[in-house]
Amino acid sequence: MVQDPSTLGYTPLERPVRAAIVGLGRIYDLNVTAYVDNADVEVVAIVDPSDERRTQRQADWSAAQAFRSVRELAASGLAVDAVELLLPTAMNEEVVTACLESGWHVNLQKPFAEDLASATRMIDAARRCGRQLRVMENYLFYEPLQRLKATVDSGELGPISGYHLKMVASGRGGWDVPGEAYEWRFEQARRGHGVLVFDDGWHKLSTAIWLFGPVAEVRAWIGSTEVIPGVDVDAPSTLVWEHVNGIRGVWDITFAIDMMLRSDYYTNDERWEVTGRRGFARVNRCTGRGIQQPSFEVYLDGEMRSQHALDDDWGSSFRDSGRHWLRWLRTGDGPLWWGAEQAMDVLRFALAAYASSDAGGVGVDPRLL
Repeated sequence: MVQDPSTLGYTPLERPVRAAIVGLGRIYDLNVTAYVDNADVEVVAIVDPSDERRTQRQADWSAAQAFRSVRELAASGLAVDAVELLLPTAMNEEVVTACLESGWHVNLQKPFAEDLASATRMIDAARRCGRQLRVMENYLFYEPLQRLKATVDSGELGPISGYHLKMVASGRGGWDVPGEAYEWRFEQARRGHGVLVFDDGWHKLSTAIWLFGPVAEVRAWIGSTEVIPGVDVDAPSTLVWEHVNGIRGVWDITFAIDMMLRSDYYTNDERWEVTGRRGFARVNRCTGRGIQQPSFEVYLDGEMRSQHALDDDWGSSFRDSGRHWLRWLRTGDGPLWWGAEQAMDVLRFALAAYASSDAGGVGVDPRLL
């Protein structure tokens, strides 16, 4: 993977990163694992408007100072190097810009933004302030998917013939998610960017670019299913695309509201399968635990080879992605996964799917948006 040009000239920190965690909701429980017992970082501040959440999370970081807002943190004069930003997408631009202008690097949750103009303004702010802006992608750190990429890159499957992704979103099982965590996603969906294709789907589109590079054309048919009055889910949906290198991908999204899915996290059953001329490789699960087979398998020369001893706990990908970011701030080595410019490609991919669907499934080149 080519390094994001915006990271060139970065000067690594010669001490542990002084970090502030902004946003202490549901996803905090996963992102925070990168910071626990990590010599690369010192958590100096936690930020959230909720008194209850600040009090609850203060127990994790007794030495950290607590603030109600980024503005309050900036005014305090506390020395901060980087911010872990865990906010709804619609809030990103304002808060990201404030953090960058305060001299802090930013590790941002996906989706990057709802439109290209907002994302561009954030990138411009990072350049203007000389700070790093990363849009975190934890799926690239999920070990079964890493094994899939290594297998593809090794050439053992032969030339790649194509690949497909399947996701079934269910309505039963998983962890408790506060209503407010869903409400902002439903508001985003009402603005035309659905929970499955745009929000969660960001991860799947990221893996496509990560595996096979830039996308040349997207065709999509994005459906809608009413869950309760006024709340729709963007399924059934089908996305088809072709990469610049000619490899084609297909993503099928199904909504099964009454299905129980065993999961410690969100109730998504996700699968990837890449087929080459000599065999195929597949990841059988990720967030949920649907298929009770080894999480990674390779079929080659008439034999199925299963890998059992993998860290296939989805939560571990958050830990490892966060550790990668904190280590990168100390060394500057390797890709950010994703730097802001690369995250822009994922955003273009998602928006091209919507543009295609709105136009009846015509081909759209995301590079021309």
